[in-house]
Amino acid sequence: MPLLLFALTALVLIVLIGRPLWVARQRRHLRAQPMPPFWLRVLQRRVPLVARLPAALQADLHARMRVFLADKAFIGCRGLEVTEEMRVTVAALACLPILGRDETDYDRVRQILLYPDAFLVRVRHQDRDGVVFDGEEARAGESWHEGQVVLSWADILDSAAVPDDGYNVVIHEFAHQLDDAHGLSTDLELDTPPHAWAAVLGAAYRRLVEAADQGDDTVTLLDPYGATDPCEFFAVASEAFFEQPARLAEDDPALYAQLQRFYRLDPARWAPDAPAGASPADRVAST
Repeated sequence: MPLLLFALTALVLIVLIGRPLWVARQRRHLRAQPMPPFWLRVLQRRVPLVARLPAALQADLHARMRVFLADKAFIGCRGLEVTEEMRVTVAALACLPILGRDETDYDRVRQILLYPDAFLVRVRHQDRDGVVFDGEEARAGESWHEGQVVLSWADILDSAAVPDDGYNVVIHEFAHQLDDAHGLSTDLELDTPPHAWAAVLGAAYRRLVEAADQGDDTVTLLDPYGATDPCEFFAVASEAFFEQPARLAEDDPALYAQLQRFYRLDPARWAPDAPAGASPADRVAST
């Protein structure tokens, strides 16, 4: 019996130690593979935001995409047949927010569900005035705590086609996954935030809420949808950080600085933003 127990213990240790080493080795192998020419054509056609990146970051993005596509399952819904073009487009936009971070930030993401266009979901929620809504909503995307991201292919194409309007459904939903992993929106509504992150983002969130309540979309660059709750605020702020970085840095330097520290990137240095006066297009809800 002691010998059997020892053998079982040794086996468990081998699995616990060996699997992370094997995964790391596989990822190094994937990162070293050349970029397929078809992928490059997809990025040029579907993801113009990538062209902003410096050459070194583009190469890193390509490497991270290979790991992402090897790790994550894509499932077509409502009759959609998932193509390589779809997978590459999603992977590029999903990997952009973790270019400065570790790939393990997405380890909990298991599946990406793709619908051909906006999908209906049954919802029940209460707004800030206490009004309860119970019914169906059209969604461009959803992020689930179980490691699933749900996306509309039509909205992916629409939001990726214009790289400087502050609206990108893939970045939005994967920002939710980062929020879930790190608790980024947890303390934004506290009266006395415990750290600078919560203080700065909480203040920006309250300004957006006040502007939304007053129907004034000129007070802040951010999409009013971010006033829904702190989780949506972080996702909307992340969209602006990557698509309208120079304008966000000018509009709210403190918010930009906090996002820059988290993402470990400075996209305001990559390329000019949209001309003044541009604003996010009307969107189907993302959550």
